[in-house]
Amino acid sequence: MGVPQFSKKDFVLNLIEKKNQLEQNINRFGQILAVNNDIGMREALVDADGYPRNDIDVYQVRHARHQINTLQNDLKSLMKEIEKGLEAIHTESASGGHKSDSYTSSVSDDMEVVETPLTPFVRVNFVSPGGPAEAAGIRFNDAIIEFGSLNVTNFREMSQISDIVKHRQNERILLRVQRENKIHEFYLVPQTWNGRGLLGCNVVVYESSR
Repeated sequence: MGVPQFSKKDFVLNLIEKKNQLEQNINRFGQILAVNNDIGMREALVDADGYPRNDIDVYQVRHARHQINTLQNDLKSLMKEIEKGLEAIHTESASGGHKSDSYTSSVSDDMEVVETPLTPFVRVNFVSPGGPAEAAGIRFNDAIIEFGSLNVTNFREMSQISDIVKHRQNERILLRVQRENKIHEFYLVPQTWNGRGLLGCNVVVYESSR
């Protein structure tokens, strides 16, 4: 029996759907950390005397941290497959579409992993001091390649970002950012603060010529 063939686009869209599900699960376990005194991934679970902290559910936090680490590793592997798929689509497009329109899971089975970032689609052109974006580690001129479920393959207009922010208020949103040819991951939490908006930053459509 032959290996089922899929269009490159369908294959990548399927991977992106899996990525979205992973992100939702990461956010779900992130909420467990949030309700446990907003503890992070590396803060101590014992007090100064070496006893389990009584301000958090230590078991819940340990379980959530383990799940987040596992899911983030799965997400990184999946992102590499997505990047490879997008590279194949772009290569075919550049060559006039003469290559075979098939793309199977075997494409990523024997490939050497190359750290090729996704194409940025928006850029940070302002960060307010003391705002959620600054607290998350976002900087001026960061090129965003992922904003939650948005990336270059499904971004159409700025209102999509506004919709995510509105519906994910007080929830952690994973951002993948290109900064000085390196990829960084941040968790941004849209929330009210003493400034304008929920992010404390502004983004504009990315221009590749910059």
